[in-house]
Amino acid sequence: MLNKITAFIERHRLLRHDGGKYIVALSGGADSVALLLVLKQLGYDVEAAHCNFRLRGEESDRDEQFVKALCLQNKVHLHIIHFDTKAYAELHQVSIEMAARELRYRYFEQLRQDIGAEDVCVAHHQDDAVETLLMNLVRGTGIHGLTGIRPRNGHIVRPLLGISRAEIVSFLDNLHQPYVTDSSNLVPDVVRNKIRLEVLPLLHTINPAASENIAKTAQRMAEAEKVFNASVASFLASVTSTIDTADLLKQPSPEYLLYELLTPLGFTPSQVEQTFEALTGPSGRTFQSPTHEVVIDRGRLVVEKRQEPLPTLRIPEPGTYCYHDDRKFRITLSDDVVVSRESACATLDADKVDFPLIVRPVQAGDRFHPFGMKGTRLVSDYLTDLKYTIFEKRRQLVVCDAHDQILWLVDLRTDQRFAIDGTTRRMMKIEH
Repeated sequence: MLNKITAFIERHRLLRHDGGKYIVALSGGADSVALLLVLKQLGYDVEAAHCNFRLRGEESDRDEQFVKALCLQNKVHLHIIHFDTKAYAELHQVSIEMAARELRYRYFEQLRQDIGAEDVCVAHHQDDAVETLLMNLVRGTGIHGLTGIRPRNGHIVRPLLGISRAEIVSFLDNLHQPYVTDSSNLVPDVVRNKIRLEVLPLLHTINPAASENIAKTAQRMAEAEKVFNASVASFLASVTSTIDTADLLKQPSPEYLLYELLTPLGFTPSQVEQTFEALTGPSGRTFQSPTHEVVIDRGRLVVEKRQEPLPTLRIPEPGTYCYHDDRKFRITLSDDVVVSRESACATLDADKVDFPLIVRPVQAGDRFHPFGMKGTRLVSDYLTDLKYTIFEKRRQLVVCDAHDQILWLVDLRTDQRFAIDGTTRRMMKIEH
């Protein structure tokens, strides 16, 4: 077993002997006890850390006393911390299991930095990796969830992933080394326990090598994932906020690429599936996550961060007024009538306009008479002809008069009804 662990450590470059110090997460159970003794036998410089979560009463105190005696016997420096796990879970509104996990790993990282340790060694083994794969499979997962547990995750390393729980117990029995048992692990009340105590034993009746074969499959998936990730990364590197759906659909696995693109933005797998189905449908379908929104728009998939609706600005008289995001609107009246050709400036017949003016985003049903064109048009249709996306339409501003008649589709076009003509005596200039 020591040879297998040594080979695993070397293959994944987990630990080094030349001066590196490591922390062993020591619960007192068989796995962590074996990890501590194995690393000591292999000559690594280790210290131990024990977390008392105060969840199992006398049993938690028993575990603490056991690890104290074990470390004293093996001349290993021990760090102990106590947590009020239930209070933390209530305060942060998370499960007890999640609270313990957050507290544990936060403490390990702080301790690692305090004592100058290289990494924290935890005692996950092959059976744990198998259980994790099955849990992810039952929940529904992508390729990443089928790779089991990684040998390294940042400063967390797992030297025992290459051996089974049975090998660990056999190792301790040969040393006549006692360990403690967490009674909560013996009750099939949570998903992991049900898989460990009920599902895996059933699989072993079908094939005694079930766990080993599943672990090998996870290793192959991990290698395949590297190739897959490289391909995905190459595609995502070329992605902007607007994606040509035809180009996406040409990819070997467009739906999974869409999954990789959208799930980091908060979209659920079901939303990704719906978005993929909508790619070949009519334009206008939108999907929202807590932080982002995606729209299918004329052969394009457009993704943007969700934004608050733009405000309304009331302008009672000529002057300079601040709008959203440091934008300004400047209204001036002049007897000098000169038509502006600049997009950021509108020149109108002042005698046709009644104050107060209103600056606001486009609303459903807005209609105006575009300058130089015959008749009125819906603003939404006008913007559609300009190939505006739904996001661009939402950001489009209009300036209206006191009667909510559109004077200017900002930066695009003024309204013919308020245009300067041969009878104009005073000019209104709107700049921004």
